Amino acid sequence: MKVKLTLQEIATGVEKKIRVNKQVACSSCSGSGAKDKSSFKTCGTCGGAGQVRKVTQTFLGQMATTSTCPTCNGEGNVITNNCTSCRGTGRMEGEETITVKIPAGVADGMQMNISGKGNAPERGGIPGDLHVLFEEIKDPILRRDGNNIIYEHFINFADAALGTQIEVPTVTGKVKLKVDAGTQSGKILRLKGKGLPEVNNPRYVGDQLVQLNVWTPKKLSNE
Repeated sequence: MKVKLTLQEIATGVEKKIRVNKQVACSSCSGSGAKDKSSFKTCGTCGGAGQVRKVTQTFLGQMATTSTCPTCNGEGNVITNNCTSCRGTGRMEGEETITVKIPAGVADGMQMNISGKGNAPERGGIPGDLHVLFEEIKDPILRRDGNNIIYEHFINFADAALGTQIEVPTVTGKVKLKVDAGTQSGKILRLKGKGLPEVNNPRYVGDQLVQLNVWTPKKLSNE
């Protein structure tokens, strides 16, 4: 399943509840596939062992091999009367709401495997895994570059020449920055530790790079 995440959710980590349509154990027969407990009999092919032994004659002598019983598929018994709800398969279409704890720092295309939350097997056994694929939602103003965040901020000639204080957005909220007098267009200010954490090393956090661009007006007044 795909799970969409914002940069803010990626920065801090998040818990998501997702609804999964999948094969679940039949509620009528508890996944056995039989109508009731008396609807089983011992497999006549393997005698309840679940395996069959075959002896073949080779030039080196007799060779014995064992394999899964083809009649009962290794279960040791066969169903005499199928469950009417699942028709003997032991599973049916269902839905489950699963809480997924997503760590901080994941990237677009990364995958998380959740054991035992996939499809139920036929007539009992261990369910498969759920594969969760992360998809990053493109932020309208912040751009990701690895663990760093890039943001472009426009200032006017007066602020660039005289200096000013600006407020810029980050993945964890707004912060104030000082712009020195005489700042040139294209200068980059670094906000240490305001980027994204490393998914396997949460102690390492990237930076936010703020690129200052001087806005040039197309028309000037006499003033």
